[in-house]
Amino acid sequence: MTGKGTQQGVEVFTGRGATTTTRAALPKTVITTVVVDDMKDAVVSAILEASKTGEEGQIGDGKIFVSPVTEVVRVRTGERDDDAL
Repeated sequence: MTGKGTQQGVEVFTGRGATTTTRAALPKTVITTVVVDDMKDAVVSAILEASKTGEEGQIGDGKIFVSPVTEVVRVRTGERDDDAL
């Protein structure tokens, strides 16, 4: 996956002491995980701790989106919810 976000590119060294900002899409990593509700806060905290650059963080450190999973279906058998887990 690639994207720009608010970074709008990266500064690169072009030689002879000059730099330029490239507007090309930057490589991004997407991690998708599903956890039980009582583990949500611990998982979010662990991701924050592992992903933040330095004490204050930097643009480009990423975002965490938290959404409820309302239904699970096992493709092979058609089982749903707890039975699918």
